[in-house]
Amino acid sequence: MGIPRFRKESFPFLTGVRYAGPSYCLMRRFLTAEWRYLLMLNYTVEPDLLRPHVPGGVELDAWDGKTYLSMVGFLFLRTRVLGLWVPLHTNFEEVNLRFYVRRRTPEGWRRGVVFIKEIVPRRLIATVARVCYNEPYAAMPMRHCIEVENDRLQNGGSVEYAWRFQDRWNSLRATTIGAPLSPKEGSEEEFITEHYWGYTTQPNGGCKEYHVEHARWNVWRVREAALHCEIASLYGAKFTKPLGASPQSAFVAEGSPIVVSPGTAI
Repeated sequence: MGIPRFRKESFPFLTGVRYAGPSYCLMRRFLTAEWRYLLMLNYTVEPDLLRPHVPGGVELDAWDGKTYLSMVGFLFLRTRVLGLWVPLHTNFEEVNLRFYVRRRTPEGWRRGVVFIKEIVPRRLIATVARVCYNEPYAAMPMRHCIEVENDRLQNGGSVEYAWRFQDRWNSLRATTIGAPLSPKEGSEEEFITEHYWGYTTQPNGGCKEYHVEHARWNVWRVREAALHCEIASLYGAKFTKPLGASPQSAFVAEGSPIVVSPGTAI
């Protein structure tokens, strides 16, 4: 399916944006950006907890027989949508709650993620994601604290992402250990980071699939990983027990430039 022609005059909020790239109708990339300092807190859960959220056409994925749910915080940097820089919307935080799925294709398994909720600080970002992909985005005040030196994470530096919900600050935080390393083949870190597809249920009951292209990420081990969150109010009471426990694992991924493709119905 081709990308429909994008008419800037239909979107008055784009006044003043800078366009970089070929004509909109030829664009094969919906979004380009950098994802950096991805803090991932990973929890093992019973598959039945997530089955109601699995879109049609995919199935739950597992590592070592375990089903995972992850809280992920990271920085969105140098963001372009359809080749456009939108003022005040290029650099921002995101925190999401996600789980892991796979879809069988003639070329083999496609391993992807499904989001329970995604939080960003700008309403426009949330609106575009909901309209274009039906992703469960919400806009809330956000902040972050990352201990960097010379544009690199400090040795033993901490990473924290926070969002304000119901007049209280929620957060996830961890302190890194040592230098970042490439995940070992078949490891838990590889399983968590090596999912290159996104799947989201559509209003008509169908499913949309989109590709996320990025390099393999090195990861830091961490200590003192913690989540402070109004879990029941934000995600639902059924997530209180798993997210209220200590994570099964946690790490920080370096991140990289990314490309998100337009979605396709499956």
